[in-house]
Amino acid sequence: MGEPGLAVIGAGPAGLAATLAAAARGVHVTLIDSGAQAGGQFYRQPAPGFRARRPQALHHQWRTWERLRDGLDTHVRAGRVRHLTDHHVWFVERRGAAGLTVHALVGPEQEEPAEVHADAVLLATGGHEKVLPFPGWTLPGVVTAGGAQAMLKGGLVLPGRTAVVAGTGPLLLPVATGLAAAGATVAALVDSADPAAFVRRSRALAGRPDKVAEGARYAGLLLRHRVRTLLGHTVVQAHGAERLEAVTIAALDRHGRVRPDTRRRLVCEVLAVGHGMLPHTDLADALGCRIDGTDVYADDEQRTDVPGVWAAGETTGIGGSALSLAEGHIAGRSIAARLAGRVPDPGEWAAAARTREKLRAFFAAVDSAYAPPAHWAEQVTDETVVCRCEEVSAGAVREAVRELGAGDLRTVKLLTRAGMGWCQGRVCGPGVAGVAGCAQAAGRTPFARPVPLGVLARVGETREPQAGESGEPQAGAERTAQERDQ
Repeated sequence: MGEPGLAVIGAGPAGLAATLAAAARGVHVTLIDSGAQAGGQFYRQPAPGFRARRPQALHHQWRTWERLRDGLDTHVRAGRVRHLTDHHVWFVERRGAAGLTVHALVGPEQEEPAEVHADAVLLATGGHEKVLPFPGWTLPGVVTAGGAQAMLKGGLVLPGRTAVVAGTGPLLLPVATGLAAAGATVAALVDSADPAAFVRRSRALAGRPDKVAEGARYAGLLLRHRVRTLLGHTVVQAHGAERLEAVTIAALDRHGRVRPDTRRRLVCEVLAVGHGMLPHTDLADALGCRIDGTDVYADDEQRTDVPGVWAAGETTGIGGSALSLAEGHIAGRSIAARLAGRVPDPGEWAAAARTREKLRAFFAAVDSAYAPPAHWAEQVTDETVVCRCEEVSAGAVREAVRELGAGDLRTVKLLTRAGMGWCQGRVCGPGVAGVAGCAQAAGRTPFARPVPLGVLARVGETREPQAGESGEPQAGAERTAQERDQ
């Protein structure tokens, strides 16, 4: 088995499934992940030092995780897989016939560089939460829904004793039930989704009875823990002096506007809020991969349109762990065949392909039902900070549009600095776009995370120009149309 083989970026469900499938077929795999342990966000585990006695209590599909974990351990011991933890990938470089190089920063301080050379790369970088601003959302005690879940799974701590879970999307269900099971009093699960939307999509949803049963199980847990579920409602404002003390919620009319006569106040110490998920596309974008809307394009083999680059899991579209596992398995088999010099037979992954198509149809229906209120931005006051890194208010964004003529998100950014901070618009982008009334354009950034100048200098010094190059590194986004068609 000759190196360099395959580099898998991300050790969540998609990355693990691909690693196991490729390694089982003779491919040398380097699994690269920013976490200290495999599992990603979905299978996040408490640190060994916590000595958790029953970590499975915070998870479902635990047997699937055990199978993935044990399979990874077997391949690592056999030398077929190299697992690199605490490696934060910031760029993937195409080097023509020499393959690809993955650039990462190592350790918690992220100052030491590392490189992994590969014949093929799988992007299994997952997704991140979409959070829309509202008055009071910057108060201590307001956290993302996924953040609350991560604290519970990874740190075994409650973010607060009394909680409200709000926003929209299927993630709210495990967050609310997880907090309640861990001992928190969950005052309410507040979801802006219209109940009628699920009725209208009942045929599509019925295509996956296992997912319907999973939703019913969560509904039963909410009833057991006496958690009120308020569909067609939204959080209007968070209140508090030094930290969160209460939230105001209200019902929505059929147009997605707040009904003022329905406002009520709920006392809570923590508000876990989220409005769905967005794929991580930074690495794919820098490589020049095609992005369809918010998703990285992948064909039936999970190949992107960049030679040698595959993508699987949430980066190709949000759809949960089962879909990520199916896509990862397909990608791993496809890569193994391609690296062996043969055209793969789709029959090799027929069962996974059927699962993939059914789950994509199911989650397309789910996504259309779980949508943020159409007029959520009307509740954002001018004083509300919408870009936390640069402390840009909604009023400043509206002034840029109304008084200075900004007609797109890039111009708003230039005039207000919204999105120019640490997150580079990844967090605040949807909120700023909504307040500005602009379409959310895909952000094109050269690197997936901040990189010390010293690291860039060292990479430039050690890099040898490839045939046909001028001697300066070229971002994948700048490659020619001829290269794209290879």
